[in-house]
Amino acid sequence: MPENKEKVVKTIGVLTSGGDSPGMNAAIRAVVRKAIANGLNVKGIKKGYQGLLNEEIIDMNRRSVSEIIGLGGTILGTARCAEFRTEEGIKKGAEICRKHKIDGIVVIGGDGSYRGAQKLSHEGINTIGLPGTIDLDIACTDYTIGFDTAINTAMEAIDKVRDTSSSHERCSIIEVMGRGAGYIALWCGVANGAEDILFPEKYDYNEQNIINHIIENRKQGKKHHIIINAEGIGHSTSMARRIEAATGMETRATILGYMQRGGSPTCKDRYYASIMGAIAADLLTEGKTNRVVAQQNGKFVDFDIDEALAMEKSIPEYEYEVSKIL
Repeated sequence: MPENKEKVVKTIGVLTSGGDSPGMNAAIRAVVRKAIANGLNVKGIKKGYQGLLNEEIIDMNRRSVSEIIGLGGTILGTARCAEFRTEEGIKKGAEICRKHKIDGIVVIGGDGSYRGAQKLSHEGINTIGLPGTIDLDIACTDYTIGFDTAINTAMEAIDKVRDTSSSHERCSIIEVMGRGAGYIALWCGVANGAEDILFPEKYDYNEQNIINHIIENRKQGKKHHIIINAEGIGHSTSMARRIEAATGMETRATILGYMQRGGSPTCKDRYYASIMGAIAADLLTEGKTNRVVAQQNGKFVDFDIDEALAMEKSIPEYEYEVSKIL
């Protein structure tokens, strides 16, 4: 459907949807304060689209977002909502927005959250998306809120595992998050000096190559071996058993899990989330809808959500080749 005509917006809502990520609170804070500065009223919607359907809606002012910029998670809470994937759920959400006089919504989340925003826009509610995910898997943007904190959290954890792996002369398989994307694995694999990095986008599931690499390194005097395994591949524990049986080298799996989503956001996540949140508030003030805020080539830009969802993203070939060499 075509983009809605620009309209006067007086009251906006803000929600966080899908998986939480560090920096979401900084984005919420910026949306609220910039919107108020622009003369708008702001309402917080708790627990994502599920909270919208349940009418868990609160008034927000500048004080509502004091002291939250350094907090991990999201003060509004988040959830996944199957009902909002249905036409009935979308129409109900739009009606609730109109009931509460909400003219526009800022949605902070990933691709799934954008699809909900896209459909709300088609129902006449102005919507702006912000890229909130640690996975870096939104094609239209070089940066997503929470990625920087997540990779630093994972990097520090992997350094610690490497210490004990070296002490015990082990092979360690460390599984990082990312769903079907390998960006966390790539960045941590390079930053932590891993011997092998397994990406969903590139892995051929030939464990014999890994086994041969471990055996060759052992012959050359290497005492330990670090494998970064992306969540999209998974099965790290069973992989560890097979590698230990094949190499004779004690092998352990460590799954970092949800710790990567938590913690106080880095300066970059706080800053970028703040600027993106302010831009989202400005776009709604201008009457724009069905847009997503992004960062490309060092600049903040915005795209039509339909266009953004049609884009594709993959591990850069040069960075992949360098990761193998290093």
